[in-house]
Amino acid sequence: MKLTVTDLGISRGGIPVLEGLNFTLEPGRALVLRGPNGVGKTTLLRTVAGLQPPIGGTVDCPPETIAYAAHSDGLKAMLSVVENLRFWSEIFGTRDIAPALAAFELEPLADRPAGALSAGQKRRLGLARLLVTGRPIWILDEPTVSLDVASVEMFANAVRTHLAGDGMALIATHIDLGLVAEIFDVGPFRAKPRESADGFDENFL
Repeated sequence: MKLTVTDLGISRGGIPVLEGLNFTLEPGRALVLRGPNGVGKTTLLRTVAGLQPPIGGTVDCPPETIAYAAHSDGLKAMLSVVENLRFWSEIFGTRDIAPALAAFELEPLADRPAGALSAGQKRRLGLARLLVTGRPIWILDEPTVSLDVASVEMFANAVRTHLAGDGMALIATHIDLGLVAEIFDVGPFRAKPRESADGFDENFL
């Protein structure tokens, strides 16, 4: 199983932003997306994850193999750290949350309500959810936001372990995570401006 993107075109707010995207993600590999802010990296990740339709091309990958982590941590504030992870483990049909707690050093916070965590702790818990999904393809949008240097290394180690087990990771990030990964610059794939028949540029509507 692999993730294959072929001649993909994507839009934001009805306006094409990227087109002609082609890449393949094989088991045990990571692909890091790069490009300036606003170029369409988040839109690309959402499209690959099946959260919005493309305007052209194909994404060849079973949806049930993907775990998507965006800017939101996806936590229930009134539930404890353990209860949050158990909730997600039941959603995805897994049971053992111990590896997720250990990977992000959450054991000392196990009984603390998620709403009482710091921003960095919430982010660690949000990322720990990936480990209880049991899904091989991780799609990650700026996963290190709010993390300190030590927590970034925790995350990088979690990704390395995932890849070592033939998992895959598609990551949009501006920082060097120290991963063995291919870099894919989406900048050259900006969509050409669409003009109406009378020459008026619809991007200004």
